[in-house]
Amino acid sequence: MASLRKTQHAAWHFVEPERLTYADRPERLRWGLKQNSAGGVALVGGDESVRQAVLLLLLTRRGERVMRPEYGCDLHRLVFAPNNAATANIAIHYIRTALTQWEPRIDIVALDASPDAYRPNVLQIELEYQVRTTGHVEQLALVLDLTGENR
Repeated sequence: MASLRKTQHAAWHFVEPERLTYADRPERLRWGLKQNSAGGVALVGGDESVRQAVLLLLLTRRGERVMRPEYGCDLHRLVFAPNNAATANIAIHYIRTALTQWEPRIDIVALDASPDAYRPNVLQIELEYQVRTTGHVEQLALVLDLTGENR
């Protein structure tokens, strides 16, 4: 664990963002912070800490943090919006704005959103970014339920 603390980036390991890859299988969802073997909060380092920070940013509503009211992403404002190209474009704008403002460690390589062809209430978001310090390229697939059931 000491070597992890020496890395340039370290973050708490949140289990909640993992739900994004299992959105249609709610029985697999687990929420909160991951524990380490000693019962404390597990940490991640390096590029994984950047990934965790990106997910945390996108899942945080602006105004949710008391000491940083401007921190977060406005994706929650799309709940109950029609699932169409206009909503997809607004989602892209919200994500690009949040990442540009709050995550200087990455460059956005590609960002796309589109209605799910099989689930009419789901907007699929795909993000590809590059970590500036390492050059590592990461891909994230987010699922936004426009009915508000996942919030």
